[in-house]
Amino acid sequence: MTEKNIKFIEVQRLFYLASVSDKEVNLSPKGHDSLRVLDESTLLFMNYSGSGNRTYRDAVNDGEFTMVFNAFEGKPKIVRLFCKAGIVHKEDEAFEKYLAMFGENPSLVRNLFIFHIYAVEISCGYTVPEMAIKAERTYLHDWMTDYVEKGRLEAYNIKNFTPPDLRAYR
Repeated sequence: MTEKNIKFIEVQRLFYLASVSDKEVNLSPKGHDSLRVLDESTLLFMNYSGSGNRTYRDAVNDGEFTMVFNAFEGKPKIVRLFCKAGIVHKEDEAFEKYLAMFGENPSLVRNLFIFHIYAVEISCGYTVPEMAIKAERTYLHDWMTDYVEKGRLEAYNIKNFTPPDLRAYR
């Protein structure tokens, strides 16, 4: 990534994360302060509870990832990053060092992902509408905090560790 692309990525409040391994394609919008640029070819993503854990499944299975950032304000632009992912688990030595970059409560974070970028694609984004961010949503953070206080988040994460198998619906 160029310095210009890094600066563009760092100011986006929403991005999309797509992944695939041997299952269905996963596409998730991501927000919150959950992304750090480590260098021109590496991103760090903080993963919270509350999803089907497909990103983890695809990383474990050497899947492919695409991260998409687009401008909703100002000059139109889309940046696509094509990546492979590594997982940093809570018990890994680097977990605390990387988590400190976010200042988040460790009990709220499922794991971290390191995305190794192998290609960058820039496109115009002329059809992306202009929109303004109204506010940061706190629902997930509030829900996780409540579950931690009640001692239920770890059990939730275990129960939802494996995403549902969608092959039966095809």
